Amino acid sequence: MNLHEYQGKEILSSFGVRIQRGIVAQNASEAVTAAKQLTNETGTSWHVIKAQVHAGGRGKGGGVKLAKNLQEVEELAGQIIGMNLVTPQTSAEGKKVHQVLVAEDVYYPGESEIEEYYMSVLLNRGTGRNMIMYSTEGGMDIETVAEETPHLIFTEEIDPSVGLLPFQARRVAFNLGLSGMAFKEMTKFVMALYTAYVESDSSLFEINPVLKTSDNKILAVDAKVTIDDNALYRHKDYINLRDLREENPIEVEAKEVGLNYVDLDGNVGCMVNGAGLAMATMDLIKQAGGEPANFLDVGGTADAARVEQAFKIILKDPAVKAILINIFGGIVRCDRVAQGVIDAYKNMGNIEVPIIVRLQGTNADIAKELIDNSGLAVLSATEFQEAADKVQEVFS
Repeated sequence: MNLHEYQGKEILSSFGVRIQRGIVAQNASEAVTAAKQLTNETGTSWHVIKAQVHAGGRGKGGGVKLAKNLQEVEELAGQIIGMNLVTPQTSAEGKKVHQVLVAEDVYYPGESEIEEYYMSVLLNRGTGRNMIMYSTEGGMDIETVAEETPHLIFTEEIDPSVGLLPFQARRVAFNLGLSGMAFKEMTKFVMALYTAYVESDSSLFEINPVLKTSDNKILAVDAKVTIDDNALYRHKDYINLRDLREENPIEVEAKEVGLNYVDLDGNVGCMVNGAGLAMATMDLIKQAGGEPANFLDVGGTADAARVEQAFKIILKDPAVKAILINIFGGIVRCDRVAQGVIDAYKNMGNIEVPIIVRLQGTNADIAKELIDNSGLAVLSATEFQEAADKVQEVFS
């Protein structure tokens, strides 16, 4: 579950991570009120107006602006709220901005230089350990840094049996070139950040930039936080942080009816039972000259009602030009799935794309007979290659 910046910062702050303070606003009037409150609480006279969408690169798309007075706060908030923000991480249509974060200005002058760093906490799937990835090149795309100056990216892996140790946090501060008070502040920041990551059951914390202020404070200016959906039962209060407006509406609908669905960019809809079979089916589609339009796992209860729901979800994507149903009958009987396909086809009555059904396993022979004798425009197959050939025929 992805969070907005302001929500991620609230979680960080609750674990003692110093953040750039801010208040979320739904309209220009609320933005002005928020700016006044921040001025009273922090003394800041300038404010940063940040679009709150689930996408990085907001500044490049015009979603982050500096306001030097209350009039500019109102004007900039009014411009950003309601805009379709296009960034390198959105589609060409962009994402509509429903709210902004009015944040304090932390780039104030002082005796020492201001520095920006990159830092993230995530799972290294190769080693099965959490790791901290960090760089002196904050404020930049980490992908660009990795490609052009890989020697400026450092990693610190954490032994899960003991957690992050103080000497590791000190090594992070040392590699970032810090000393004195800034060194101590960074050490505390890293320890608190890792604690927040573990205790919140997150799968990603990305802070870009982490800022060293002119008075040697270390704080998170941005926060990209992803919570592990599988751990939400342990964090009932986090569930309310989900913003469905930011998620794919088809994926939201699929989740509500208990289907595992991921929207993709292809033209062949997939209906499969089991994640492994779904991945193999997607490979099959690509080998046949198509592109998978989705990942859809109906699970082990593929009855008529569930199959019909899956059809409706797949057909909401206008890019779908064919549907491949690939079911292995283990827990579920193939003849029941076949009957579900037939019933769904008749009930919906407006399926205009070719449907290829490959059923293998328990009662597969009965299932094929049901499909073949249904009188419907459904192509049946029993082997993987046979299904691939039929997909190829659709696009030839």
